[in-house]
Amino acid sequence: MTQDAATADNPAASKPKNKEPYQQAYYPPVPTGFTRFMRSNLVWQFWRFLVINLKIFKLMFRSHH
Repeated sequence: MTQDAATADNPAASKPKNKEPYQQAYYPPVPTGFTRFMRSNLVWQFWRFLVINLKIFKLMFRSHH
């Protein structure tokens, strides 16, 4: 008997232990309204882009003699 046939006979064998319905681990985390706003805010995205680029430039200049 193959692995596929064993799970076909017993559907509970293929279900992960932490995926039982109505348990906390079953539901994925959902971002808050503020998090969704910050992800779609172009001003915040531009600011983060600048900060990350400055960190990269700082790292590059320190690595060169």
